[in-house]
Amino acid sequence: MRILVVDDDPRLRELVSITLERAGYQTVTARDGQMALTHAIREAPDLVVLDVGLPELDGLEVCRRLRARSDVPILFLTARDDEIDRILGLELGADDYVTKPFSPRELVARIKAILKRSTAEGSTTFLRHGPVELDVSGHSVWVDGSMLALTATELSILRRLMQTPEAIVSRPQLIDAIYGAGSAVADRTLDSHLRNLRRKLGDQGWIGAIETVHGIGLRMGTWPG
Repeated sequence: MRILVVDDDPRLRELVSITLERAGYQTVTARDGQMALTHAIREAPDLVVLDVGLPELDGLEVCRRLRARSDVPILFLTARDDEIDRILGLELGADDYVTKPFSPRELVARIKAILKRSTAEGSTTFLRHGPVELDVSGHSVWVDGSMLALTATELSILRRLMQTPEAIVSRPQLIDAIYGAGSAVADRTLDSHLRNLRRKLGDQGWIGAIETVHGIGLRMGTWPG
């Protein structure tokens, strides 16, 4: 798989590239936002590692433009942990983030988890609940026949809930299903993805698509139609 690494710090670009190549990935690098967009179109990477603090065209704007034309998974590199509210809260469609300074092992683990979600195995499996249809093998979702654009993480959340639509899935169970058993993921990260997923389903006419059972977990709502 090919990964696009975007950072204006040449030493960090080299560190990330070497780390990923040792893990078995091919890498393409870009030093600024405009170059990142060019490479994303030309190289069609399987994932983008994107620094937030880029000069001129910053990572947030790069993410916006990529999301307008592609559902490629995006992992943000951010200098401060408190930026994540700004990053994921803006509904830009990022899949995950890593805070600088970071452990190379952590970076590889996060990338593997994202790619596993976005290339989940399945041949002809379809899940249906209410007006929602999810093609597991094609990684696509329709609501009342209209295709719904979801990130890999949003699709993984929806898939796990639709596998047992009437059952309540606890937050730890949901995190394990999405990120892997034992993953340390902040609640606000999951909340950001859930908020975006609920908004997208709500825009298609299903406001209560995902229910919160307070103190227990989440489940698919009952279609009122």
